[in-house]
Amino acid sequence: MNSIPFIQFKNNIQGFLEQVISQHTPLKIIDQNSGDFIIISAEDWEQQQETLYVLQNSYLMEQITHSMATHTQNKGYSPNQEELDEILSI
Repeated sequence: MNSIPFIQFKNNIQGFLEQVISQHTPLKIIDQNSGDFIIISAEDWEQQQETLYVLQNSYLMEQITHSMATHTQNKGYSPNQEELDEILSI
């Protein structure tokens, strides 16, 4: 994550906001008077919230662990041709 002084951010706020949104990289703003803060796009923030939700949900984590184990062992679910045709026709 890049860090810049507040005055630099203030002088080119539009450019930095466009960079944060287009490059999906947060930006740390350093302000000795008010304290540091982070700029992050709404899309990236929402994705992080979803990830935190999954990681904090023990039932979902168990499902993911089980799915990874069956996938690794080639014992996961395999759809038949009719199901594949239906999926691919969407």
